[in-house]
Amino acid sequence: MSQPTVVILGASTDRSKFGNKSVRAHLQAGYTVYPVNPKAAEVEGLATYASIADLPIETVDRVSIYLPPAVGMTMLDKILSLHPQEVWLNPGSESPELLAHAQALGLPVVQGCSIVDLGMSPSQFP
Repeated sequence: MSQPTVVILGASTDRSKFGNKSVRAHLQAGYTVYPVNPKAAEVEGLATYASIADLPIETVDRVSIYLPPAVGMTMLDKILSLHPQEVWLNPGSESPELLAHAQALGLPVVQGCSIVDLGMSPSQFP
């Protein structure tokens, strides 16, 4: 069986930010991680992609979002094009409008912390 894949929107080079902790947690959990950040060349040693359109994959198991809701709203159609099995709206990335639009598009949205879903705590990644 191949490794599960995750696209992390809002991946960060700042190790104190959840967008970085998520990269480390998913790597530790055995995921192939695709960090997306238009301003960083790499995150935790992984090549970073400027946008969803730049990703070298066509489908993904999980998308984990660490972006303000207004930014996330602009990306929902592109997220849909990845045919994700799960779209995680991490705390702070969700809004009623974003959730309603994502559900209207048929995206499989989960509201919660994707790090906790892996059986880990963000505090494990100082």
